[in-house]
Amino acid sequence: MTEYDVVIVGGGFTGLTAAYCLAKAGRKVCVVEGDSAPGGLAGTFEFNDGIRLEKFYHHWFNNDRYVPELVKELGMEGDVITLPSRTGMFFNGRMWKLSTPLDLLRFTALPLIDRIRLGLLVLQVRRVKDWRTIEHLSIREWLEPLCGKNVYRIVWEPLIEAKFSVFAEAVNAVWFWKKLVLRGSTRDKKGGEELAYFKGGFGRLADALTRAVEELGGRVMLNTTASGVSTAGGRISALQTSAGPVVGREYLFTPSFPIIAKLFAGSGHDAWVNSLERVKYLGNMCLVLRLNKSLSDTYWTNVNDPGFPFVGVIEHTNFDLPDNYAGTHIAFLSRYLAVDDPVWAFSDEQYLDFAFPHLQRMFPKMRKDWILEYRVWRADYAQPVTEKNYSQYVPATATPFENGSIYTMAQIYPEDRGTNYAIREGRKAADSLLNRLN
Repeated sequence: MTEYDVVIVGGGFTGLTAAYCLAKAGRKVCVVEGDSAPGGLAGTFEFNDGIRLEKFYHHWFNNDRYVPELVKELGMEGDVITLPSRTGMFFNGRMWKLSTPLDLLRFTALPLIDRIRLGLLVLQVRRVKDWRTIEHLSIREWLEPLCGKNVYRIVWEPLIEAKFSVFAEAVNAVWFWKKLVLRGSTRDKKGGEELAYFKGGFGRLADALTRAVEELGGRVMLNTTASGVSTAGGRISALQTSAGPVVGREYLFTPSFPIIAKLFAGSGHDAWVNSLERVKYLGNMCLVLRLNKSLSDTYWTNVNDPGFPFVGVIEHTNFDLPDNYAGTHIAFLSRYLAVDDPVWAFSDEQYLDFAFPHLQRMFPKMRKDWILEYRVWRADYAQPVTEKNYSQYVPATATPFENGSIYTMAQIYPEDRGTNYAIREGRKAADSLLNRLN
């Protein structure tokens, strides 16, 4: 049986980046991934004609550091597309553009004084220098005094409820603070925003990273499910998988905490396993529509009308060109929900029927024959829920086993999950493992 220097569970960007860095340093690595393609939540699928696309929408910001660094290292910097974003809001039965400060001044759904308060919010947010000072507050408790109850009710509350569903009042203020700080830092001098995308999609980048790992002597096992661990003497002795045991000197775990907890169930460390299960998650259902007509000229439309079941409508081809999708138009509809919500059990056809009347309310001209193809994707653990005082209970990277470590998207707090941070964590994990191996 082959013994690897490092066995990595999870072929998302954290696991793949760690494998790449370790293999570059001459270490023998093996990545175990249950899906048929690498990339994790940035994984892709193909439409009937072979056009490839992410299952869940992706972009990165113009001030993100780690994605462009990796792209350059792989010799693919010419495949980065940078474009101005066009954002808007659907509220009170109509569309509002909200890409620039001038758009904000025209947002007459708010009285002028509230528009000014909303515009000044980014400046107020920047005054928070230590996020720990607001970690004990919910988003509402922190934000309402800053922007006023009316701004909160019309602008922020619908988005927070759509994003966090049953946990809307439980999420701490740090999550929202970090979002506002990040978005404020991506604006240019005129208040506009640029976003970046990888030509051909993030799945193509994951494929390139996988090839780089394999060319350096590493192994990436797709369609291979991790089912548990064998332990002895305070160490992990093997990872049990659908392809048999995989043995290494070190083990890195990158999936969500509930998945890791299942791997270690019965390992004799119940309190630690329970600490993994303490972190709550929401699932995501993403409806991907391929259309013969465009819905609007906006890339990202936040939906603030009551009763609308989606956090937003993302028309991908108002960012990446329709020419890259055989002249068709792509839209993502994202919904966060608990996996025990009855909607989670809908068939794909039921979910489309559920979504369509809401889409038609936003876009009255839309007809069902606009839809050429559609897919519904589900991620059980899409969004970690950072409750009050999250830093005090989120598990550390260390495990009770001296040769096991955990690097997941639930641990990058106060940042929120994203490909940029996944790549950063992969590099950090590799540095830590190299020190231990040396």
